[in-house]
Amino acid sequence: MEVAVVGGGPSGKAIERALLERGATVRLLSRSNGFDVLQADSIERLGQPDVIVEATGRFTMSRSAATDFFTRSTHAVAAAARALDARHLLLSIVNCELPDVQGYGYFAGKTAQERVARAESPNLTIVRSTQWFEFAGQNRERMKLGPISLVPQMTIKPVALDAVAGVIADLATGTRASTLTEIAGPEVTTLWDMTKQLPQARATPLPMPIPGRMGRAFRDGALVPGAEAEVLGPTFSQWLHGQAS
Repeated sequence: MEVAVVGGGPSGKAIERALLERGATVRLLSRSNGFDVLQADSIERLGQPDVIVEATGRFTMSRSAATDFFTRSTHAVAAAARALDARHLLLSIVNCELPDVQGYGYFAGKTAQERVARAESPNLTIVRSTQWFEFAGQNRERMKLGPISLVPQMTIKPVALDAVAGVIADLATGTRASTLTEIAGPEVTTLWDMTKQLPQARATPLPMPIPGRMGRAFRDGALVPGAEAEVLGPTFSQWLHGQAS
């Protein structure tokens, strides 16, 4: 089994580890090793994989920038999957398509990406996860303003990235079969409570209410999945303990 993982961020590396543990041959392709999914020669550089895992990412809150990047990425990966007769596994986000959260550009981009993938990839599996545990630390750094760090008011059901990567690896290697899988962690919490559990940093966390319809949706749990989501992995506090040991 040969798998090409497109995207070299934390998710791509976690998926690579999970695939190697299952005995797959893996090529991790990202800008850091000279691969750009948006370049015209991207198909030729994929090799002959049985499966292409699309785990690309580009942090932006701009709807136009996110939509442009994610749809172009998926146009390219879908074209490659068709040309190589490979399966296409797309990593996405639980409830990103809900109307109330489309004001957040990243979710709008992921919604458009899923739409392109469904239209253009005949052998597609979408794996949606809730926010990863790493999100709390990432947000603290991204939202740092001098001595404070802004923490948006969000109710979520976060999950360990390694648990998500394991599901993707099982789907890629054929020990699972599904066209749509949703994954969440075992507890509903808030981004504020997660941030308070992080090791101390120089910036002081400060709760940030998000105004309007989107802010209300985030606070009221629009990103929490329904009962159909598979619950996997440790709690956030258990995961933190493991990171520290």
